[in-house]
Parts: sequence; structure tokens; C-alpha cells
Amino acid sequence: MAPKPLRCVLLGLAVAAALSWGDAQAKQWTRIRIASEGAYPPFNMLNADNQLEGFDVDVARAVCAAAKVTCEFVAQDWEGLIPALLAGKFDVVFASMSITDERRKVVAFSERYYASPALFVADKTSGLMDSSPRALTGRTLGAKSGTVNARYLEEVYAPAGAHVKLYATQEEANLDLSAGRLEAVLADKLVMLPWLKNAGDGDCCQVIGQDLADPAYFGEGVGAALRKQDADLKALIDGAIAQIRADGTYERINARYFPFSIY
Repeated sequence: MAPKPLRCVLLGLAVAAALSWGDAQAKQWTRIRIASEGAYPPFNMLNADNQLEGFDVDVARAVCAAAKVTCEFVAQDWEGLIPALLAGKFDVVFASMSITDERRKVVAFSERYYASPALFVADKTSGLMDSSPRALTGRTLGAKSGTVNARYLEEVYAPAGAHVKLYATQEEANLDLSAGRLEAVLADKLVMLPWLKNAGDGDCCQVIGQDLADPAYFGEGVGAALRKQDADLKALIDGAIAQIRADGTYERINARYFPFSIY
């Protein structure tokens, strides 16, 4: 549980956010279509029944319960999330999408619901320990396409002489790393640390260098993406996020996946 002063602050934020719910509810947001990728464990993945689950999905379900709306979940590949959102195929994206100025040009974001730095994971046989652009000159580096990590590699490491390969999913990048086809991968710390610990998955590899969290590239945390014209829906979701943070629901979800706070 959060310390008492923090809980009081969060409760105050929840009350304040709730005051803005009236306008959102006035447009009758009783049913919301939510998309996630389904290929980014432990944040979103598909279970044996081909249903979405994971941290993003659990937070989204809690938001729906707090807002007292019915939610329908759909899986959408990463590259298609923003185009399909703008096309009206669904209303909100809960898919570990970083809040960046570049994305804000086309979509709106809720308040953040978690934050995580990026880091490099390297093949143990590569001899790499330093993750600076100079140290990775001539090396083959991987990242998930369309992410802040991909942009960082292309704009910071490629000009310094690194070879950058991009992948449709994080799993594909990790498989190439473990197979020795990449020398290092840049990805979300909260995704790579569990991968390294899972039986056999990360035996090949190790973290190198320091955490990366430059706001110019990695944004202000992770939020739900919405269409800009749906300000009423943003108010509804922001209010619900504040409520689950205040009443302990968020902490319980966090504890299912991580032994420390990721907010």
C-alpha cells in the first residue's frame, strides 16, 4: 500500500478527476473497444484460448470497472495500432505505448499508467560490456519496429556506425539475439529482465551499460492512446486511472507481475 500522505494525495486526485467525468458520461460512453498487441509479454500476450491478457490488459479491465463501462478487447499488430485507432476500428489502445511528442502529433494520451527505462541486452559471447554508441560501432543491433527503441537506434547508433535490424515483434528480436544473429537488443527493461530470468530464454545474454531514459526519445511514461477528438473519453479514462491508483487496485495488479512498483 502507498504511504498515508500519498494515498491522501491520490484520493484527492481521484476526486478531482471524477468531477470531469460528467461530460464524458454525458456522451454515453457505455461501451469501449480496446486494442492491444498480444505479443509483448508480460504486458500483453495471447493465452491458450487466443484471448488477450497481461499487465496492460489487467489495467484496462480495472479502468473499465472503475468507469462503469463495458469493454470489448481486440488484438491488433503493433504497426497497425495507431492507423486502426484513427480509422475508428477501436476507441483506445492499451499496449505499452510510450507517450512521446512525435505520437502526440496524431493521437492523444491518457495520464501514464507505468514507466520503464530501456536497456541493452547483449550476447554473452560478443564481449560487449559498454553500450555507448562508440562501443557498438560496427555491431548488429536489434529493436522492435515502430518503437521509441527503434528510433533511438536509428538516430543515435546508426550514425555512429552500428548496423540496425528492426523486427515486427519483440519475440522475433529476442530469438535472433539468442540465436547469435544479433549482438545486442535495445528494449524495455521491464520486458527484458523477465526474459533473461525465464528458464533457458536468456541464458545466452546479459544486460550491458546503463538504463536509458532520455525523455526526448523515451517519452514521459506509458499511456493509453486515443483519438484527439475524444476528449470526453480521455477524461473518463484519466479519472478511472486516478481511482485505481487511489483505491489500491493498481498496486494489486502491479504485484501480480513485478515485485516492485513500475509506476
